[in-house]
Amino acid sequence: MTTRRSKGDGGLHWDEQRQRWIATVTVGYTPAGKRIVKKASGKTKTEAKNKLKEIVRDYEDGLAIGPADYTVAHAVNDWLTYDLSRRDQATLTTGTILCRKHLIPALGARKLRELSAQDVDKWLAEKAATLSTSTVQLLRSYLNRSVKRAMARDKVKRNVVDLCAVPKGQEGRPSKALTMAQAEDVLKAAEGTRMHAYIVLALLTGARTEELRALTWAHVDLKGKPQAKPSIPPHVAVWRSVRAGGDTKTRKSRRTLALPDRCVNALKAHREQQAADRNAAGKRWQEHDLVFASVVGTPLDAANVRRAFRQIVKSAGLDPAEWSPRELRHSFVSLLSDNGIPLEEISRLAGHSSTAVTELVYRKQIRPVLQGGAVVMDRIFKS
Repeated sequence: MTTRRSKGDGGLHWDEQRQRWIATVTVGYTPAGKRIVKKASGKTKTEAKNKLKEIVRDYEDGLAIGPADYTVAHAVNDWLTYDLSRRDQATLTTGTILCRKHLIPALGARKLRELSAQDVDKWLAEKAATLSTSTVQLLRSYLNRSVKRAMARDKVKRNVVDLCAVPKGQEGRPSKALTMAQAEDVLKAAEGTRMHAYIVLALLTGARTEELRALTWAHVDLKGKPQAKPSIPPHVAVWRSVRAGGDTKTRKSRRTLALPDRCVNALKAHREQQAADRNAAGKRWQEHDLVFASVVGTPLDAANVRRAFRQIVKSAGLDPAEWSPRELRHSFVSLLSDNGIPLEEISRLAGHSSTAVTELVYRKQIRPVLQGGAVVMDRIFKS
């Protein structure tokens, strides 16, 4: 005689069509009085009952159990489609390439519910053997954000990626700065080219390449107001960038910089050249009020600037493969530091959120010896 199951244990029956045991239990009722039933299936009675116990336990803990067929690849692709796609195109392209080259092939087939911290640690260690630390950090961030998104949608209980640290990867190419002699050679090589004003402005003001590509003539004042009290010198308002939404990198990156005479002269010549380009282009010209644009007025992308810059670097007698436009900014910091400008002032001019950022990112360009104290003490205690 079959023993009747205890009240509250639920039901257990064989599904002929699915060829599986189905365990069911009522866990409560909706406000409308409808029963809330949880189900689980298995090839054996024990498997079905154990799965049902797990489902009920998660339900009582306030956790929804994710679908068993939801993989890491599903989570990553969902994040790329619905979250990263809201960023600018360059960010989306970079993220998609890295995920589909390094993340999905290695972990994509793994069921998200079964992904362990050990899986992630092993994957990160393998990537650290061939990729730079910054790239490994970026890959971990992509996986972390994908799993967090899946958690918010009840696809998985917890995020094991949060438990995993980023191992040290391979050394990337270190950023460097032009010496004074090299800087003069680059400026001389740029004379007469369309990149002359760009290079002069980047080197003498420290503006980021993303800020210069978004710079408009409305934010450039080449005359200033010398009669005002206090007088206002020629200046450039670095208030925009090519980032999503047009915002600068940080709040303190939004700054107004006085222009050295060399910048004023270069920009005046550049404006005349742009007027000639506008006349030559005729109806093909697309007006965006950009200071640095193509011969038909369209925005420059990073590849345009990098290619033109490296041609000038080559003309200056340097190896173009060893230099990039961002190193004009490093050179700006280095030259100021070499000439005794305090770290706080350099940080403000560079638009950093704090002096800690200046020291961390540009530590090789900052003069390591603080001489101010020694000079004052020599004056006080004359030998």
